[in-house]
Amino acid sequence: HNFLANDLVVHNSHAASFALLAYASAYLRVHHPAEFSAALLNNQPMGFYHPATLVKDAQRHGLEVRPVDVTRSEWRSTVEGSAVRLGLMTVKGLREAAAERLVTARRERPFASVDDLAARAGLTRGELVTLAEIGALAPLGLTRRGALWEAERAARPAGPLWMGRAPERERSPLREMTVVERLVADYRGTDLTVGPHPMALRRRQLDWLGVTPAAGLSALAHGRRVRVAGSVIVRQRPGTAKGFVFLSLEDETGIANAIVRPWLFERDRAAVVHEPFVVVDGILQREDGVTAVRATAVRPFPPLPARVPSHDFH
Repeated sequence: HNFLANDLVVHNSHAASFALLAYASAYLRVHHPAEFSAALLNNQPMGFYHPATLVKDAQRHGLEVRPVDVTRSEWRSTVEGSAVRLGLMTVKGLREAAAERLVTARRERPFASVDDLAARAGLTRGELVTLAEIGALAPLGLTRRGALWEAERAARPAGPLWMGRAPERERSPLREMTVVERLVADYRGTDLTVGPHPMALRRRQLDWLGVTPAAGLSALAHGRRVRVAGSVIVRQRPGTAKGFVFLSLEDETGIANAIVRPWLFERDRAAVVHEPFVVVDGILQREDGVTAVRATAVRPFPPLPARVPSHDFH
C-alpha cells in the first residue's frame, strides 16, 4: 500500500523501515551515546552531517569527546568509559599503514620522545607535523608549538658527526598557540575540533548585532522577526522544492534552519552558495513543532579563521 505525503507517493514498507531505523538510532543515542557516536564517526562518509557536526552535537548532549592522542588513539574512534576517543583515521594525510605501525610500536613499549615515535612508527615529516599541530603529541609532555619544534628537528637527517648519538632535546623558542590558532590547526589537521565552536569566539560581536543563538529560537513567538548566524553546515536545493533553498546554520548552541525563497536566492546567491559563515534576517515560523527562519536577507559574516565543513546540494 502507498500513501501521499507532501504530494509524493510513499511506500508503506519504506516508511516502516525508516521508522524502525529512526527508533533504533534514537534508542542508541539516548542509552549508548558513546558507542553510537563512535560508530557514526567510524563509518564516514555516510548520512547527512559531517563528523565536525556530529562531534559538536555529541558534546552539546553531554558526551565527552577526547582528542587524537598518539599514546591512546587506535585507527578507529573508540569508547573510553563514557567518553569517545577520536581515532587516528581522523588525521588528514596520515596513512593507515603508518597508524598501524604506531599502534604496534606503542604496544611494545611507550614512546620516549618525538624522535622515538618518528623512528619506530616510520612517520613522514608531514604526518609528524600534523600530529604535532593538532595536539596529539601532548602526552609526550609537549605543547603544540613545542611538539612542532621537536617534529621539525626529528624530521631533519642527522649529519655524520651526530650519527648514532641520541639527539639533545632543545627547548622550543616558539610562542604557544592561541585559542584561535589551535582552532585553525584542528580544522586544518582533522576537519573538526573538540575545542570551542568558531562562533563561540564571536559571541560578543553576535550579541551586539542582535543575533539570537540557535538554542534560543524555541523560546520566541511564531511570526517574530529574528536574526540568526552560524557556519553553513548544510545547503539543500531539492528538485521538488520549486527553487527553494534550505540552509542549516550551526553555532555553539545548536542548529538553526533557514528557508530561502527563489527570489532571495537569486538576489543573495553569492552568500547562500559560497560563504562559510552567514547572517540571516527573517521571520520565525513554527509549524508542527518544527522551527525555521523564513529568510528575508542572507549576508556574509566577517571571516572567521576556521572553515567548518559543509554538506552542499546533495
